[in-house]
Amino acid sequence: MNKKTYLLFCLLGLMILSGYSQTSLKTVVAEKGDGIYSLLRKQGLSPAKHYGHFIALNKDNLWDSIHLFQGREYILPPVVVDSVMVADSVQENTTEIKKMPQVVEESLFGKEHTLVPVKSNKLNGAVYYLVSGNGGPDPGAVATYKGKMIAEDEYAYDITLRLAKELMSHGAETYIIIQDPNDGIRDYGVLEVDRDEVVYPSQEIPLNQLQRLRQRVDIVNKLYLKNKGKYQRLIVTHVDSRSKGQNIDVFFYHHEKSINGKHLAESIHETFLNKYRKYQPNRVYEGTFGDRSGLYMVKNTLPAMAYIEVGNIRNKKDQRRILDPNNRQAVANWISEGIILDRTRKSR
Repeated sequence: MNKKTYLLFCLLGLMILSGYSQTSLKTVVAEKGDGIYSLLRKQGLSPAKHYGHFIALNKDNLWDSIHLFQGREYILPPVVVDSVMVADSVQENTTEIKKMPQVVEESLFGKEHTLVPVKSNKLNGAVYYLVSGNGGPDPGAVATYKGKMIAEDEYAYDITLRLAKELMSHGAETYIIIQDPNDGIRDYGVLEVDRDEVVYPSQEIPLNQLQRLRQRVDIVNKLYLKNKGKYQRLIVTHVDSRSKGQNIDVFFYHHEKSINGKHLAESIHETFLNKYRKYQPNRVYEGTFGDRSGLYMVKNTLPAMAYIEVGNIRNKKDQRRILDPNNRQAVANWISEGIILDRTRKSR
C-alpha cells in the first residue's frame, strides 16, 4: 500500500469514527408482539432501508435469524450522514476500497420492500419460476378469522413474494408468475381478499379451472424454452385446505420421474427438518416429501419442480402460524435455504 493510499484510509477511518461519535448507537427493548418491521417503524426507521443492517447488528440475539425475543435489548442501526460522502471521495482516488453492496429493485414487493440488497452470488446463473396457488376469480380455500374472511391465495402470494425477494438477494433470475400490482409484501395478519391478480406478464386469469392451470403451464413452459440451457427450477406454493381438525406441517412434492425435482423437494424438506430440530426440539415435524405426479402443474410443466403445501388455512392452529408475517418470512427463508442447498450441492 503506497503512502497516498495509506493516508486516504486513515482519513476515511477518522471521518467514519467521527460520524458514529455524533450518532451514538441506540438500543430498544422488544415488547410483546414486536417483529423487526414493527420495531423499526416505531423507532422512525424504514424497514426497507434498515432491515438488513438491523439483522447484522443483532444476529447473535435473534431466534432463527429473524425473530425477536420479548424483553431483550436490540441495537438500532445508526444513521450516519457524512461518512458516505467521504467514502465516495476516497473511492475516486483508490480502487482498494470495496463498493457498496449491489441493490436490485422489484416494484411487486411493495413500497417498503422494493429495494433488494444483494447478499451473495450463490444463485447466479439460476432461473426460478414461482407460482402461488389460485388467484384471480379463484381465492382457493377460505376461512373466517375473528369475523373476517381469509383466503388461501393471499397467503400463498405473500409467501411467494418473500421467497422471490430472498432468491433475488442471492443473484437468482426470478419470474413471479402470479402477480398483483396492488399487493406487495404485507407485514400484517389479515390480508384483504381481492380478485385482481394476473398471470405474467399481464394476462387475465380465466374463470375455468382447467384453463387457469393450462395458462400457467403454458407461460412457464414458454419461459423454460426461452431460457434453455440454463439451470431452471419451478416452485409452486399452496396453503392446503384439509379438514379443519387436521393440523399439518409443510409438505413437498415432485414428479415421480424427475430426479432433479426429487433432489429439490428433498433439499427443502431436509432444511425444514433441521430447522425444527434446532428451534423446536420437543416438537415432532411430520412434514414429508414425495411424488404427486397426478397434479396438473406437476405433470405438465417442463422445469424440475417442487410443489409446496404450507399449512391448513382452515385449522385454527395453522391460521395463527400462517397469519403471523414473521412466520411467513421464516417459511420463505427456509424454502430459500433449501433451494440454495440444492443448487450448491451439485450443478445439474
